[in-house]
Amino acid sequence: MEGDFIKINNWLLPLSWIYGFFVRLRNTLFDVGALKSRSFTVPTIAVGNITVGGTGKTPHVEYLIRLLQDKFRVAVLSRGYKRKSSGFILADDTSTVASIGDEPYQMKQKYPAVTVAVDKNRCHGIERLTDNSIVKDIDVVLLDDAFQHRYIKPGINILLVDYHRLVIYDKLLPAGRLREPPSGKNRADIVIVTKCPKDLKPMEFRVITKAMNLYPYQRLFFTRLDYDTLKPIYCGNDRKLTSLRKNEHILLLTGIASPKQMMIDLQPYTDHIHPLTFGDHHAFTSADVEKINSTFASLPAPKIIITTEKDATRIVGLNGLSEEVRHSIFALPVKIRFMLEQEETFNENIIGYVHKNSRNSILVKAKDDHKSKDSHHSGNRPRTISFRNN
Repeated sequence: MEGDFIKINNWLLPLSWIYGFFVRLRNTLFDVGALKSRSFTVPTIAVGNITVGGTGKTPHVEYLIRLLQDKFRVAVLSRGYKRKSSGFILADDTSTVASIGDEPYQMKQKYPAVTVAVDKNRCHGIERLTDNSIVKDIDVVLLDDAFQHRYIKPGINILLVDYHRLVIYDKLLPAGRLREPPSGKNRADIVIVTKCPKDLKPMEFRVITKAMNLYPYQRLFFTRLDYDTLKPIYCGNDRKLTSLRKNEHILLLTGIASPKQMMIDLQPYTDHIHPLTFGDHHAFTSADVEKINSTFASLPAPKIIITTEKDATRIVGLNGLSEEVRHSIFALPVKIRFMLEQEETFNENIIGYVHKNSRNSILVKAKDDHKSKDSHHSGNRPRTISFRNN
């Protein structure tokens, strides 16, 4: 059921109240304008959450890339979590996981035609991406993990909520996993309940919709995970999930925030899943390599190692993996699928927003305004792009 992965440490609630005071104070300062949020003339779409990891940000950003890349020049701006560099970096063919982070690296590898950049200062990052001397004619910027980055006021704010960890049932850090109070969801233009079971019943959709208690201007969607063909990291051929045998042992190797849903989804294919889990964005060490080798060697045949695409970006450069491991390790690509036949509605909302607020549309409007008013056109002034008015 929804919220079934939530664990509350009640003894830490006093610390959560203290933490919550400062989070609410920060949000209030933004709400009253004491701290400033910036809007940009280029369409910006923020994707993020208010919980600690594990809501499926990367698959949803990749969905937006696939939706937009054939019609617009798309840029993705990320913080580049745990990278070994600093400042603004524009990804290219020489970029590594260490220089830009695992998730931006993954997106650049999968979508080489898309501009990918990292910058902890997101306002500065957008300024660089919209500077034609650096990048030419960007039509839309996708902000990865930026829902809480309130120094930017995006045109569309998308909040992701894990079905198994609904924010309405969770508590603030450190007692729970929330980075801000559940009321933070009110800033979202779109809320997506992610990682839903494939067999979710109509009554459950209605219960969640009522429980989320969204405003009329907010739109609620539901998505589930859909897995693609297994891809070998080092050598070998692709494998379909349906080729797995019930007696095949899977070493599920993950360094992500929430691997439980992946375990659940693999259970129909085999009776033997052996999780080997590390922390989110884990930097694998030589000791980890030895553990991977020995754990896999101890499993009976037939056997296979399955990991995530994100983990694969950090595993592929490891030294010391045994030949048995290298020949048996596969990445499992994941995509999101909209439920309740909501995909067309979501797509129309996103594409319509980008079309309406693209640079070309703004320039055309600016020229018309200039002719009618014989004054400076609006393209030279800061322009607030609001999804709620579209």
